[in-house]
Amino acid sequence: MKKSEGKKSYAVFGLGEFGRSVALELMAAGADVMVLDKDEDRIMDIADQVTLAMEIDATEMHSFEKLGLSNMDAVVVAMTGCLDACLMAILAAKEAGVPFVLAKSQNSTQTAIFERIGADKIVIPEHDGGVRVARNLMAGNFVDFIELSRRIRMVEMPVKEEWVGKNLVELSLRQRHKVNVIAFRRNGELDTDIDPKMLLQKGDNILITIDKKYINELNN
Repeated sequence: MKKSEGKKSYAVFGLGEFGRSVALELMAAGADVMVLDKDEDRIMDIADQVTLAMEIDATEMHSFEKLGLSNMDAVVVAMTGCLDACLMAILAAKEAGVPFVLAKSQNSTQTAIFERIGADKIVIPEHDGGVRVARNLMAGNFVDFIELSRRIRMVEMPVKEEWVGKNLVELSLRQRHKVNVIAFRRNGELDTDIDPKMLLQKGDNILITIDKKYINELNN
């Protein structure tokens, strides 16, 4: 899958309950999502809800050759029942240079193996639900990420490099990114009394509220 300009791109291997919930939550947040599974029925069931859905046998290395994994911001390996397929998917993603690979584990043995071959994060579905995992993926470089409602998130994020030396009036964040700045943090001190003409500095954080559908745009 080719990467769309201005959008995060993710690949999800495995469309069980966990993988499906990750994929759909990422789509709801405005990302491009490619899903892959060996079960044709699962692929057909989700095909019109994601960017790209493909039926593949992940135990065959050639299956990964034309997926465009190098274009992904992260890969989620959520397959069950076949350790070989999980290993192949993790290895293929790492060899393609994917910066972040998350794998679902069923036990401590799998966790140790996945860590050994390069998975960046391991989750156990009983502890980390698919929706929560997807939201953490979308949070990217955000310092904190809190769900206020089904639509609205409160985010603490570092000031972007291109914002340094500018004030909130110049940046027009509400118009450009659909966010409301509610506080800022400088030198560890949180302040809600915001001067819109104050120049932002490197190391500052801002606290904002934002509709989840705009998070992907802001995080690029």
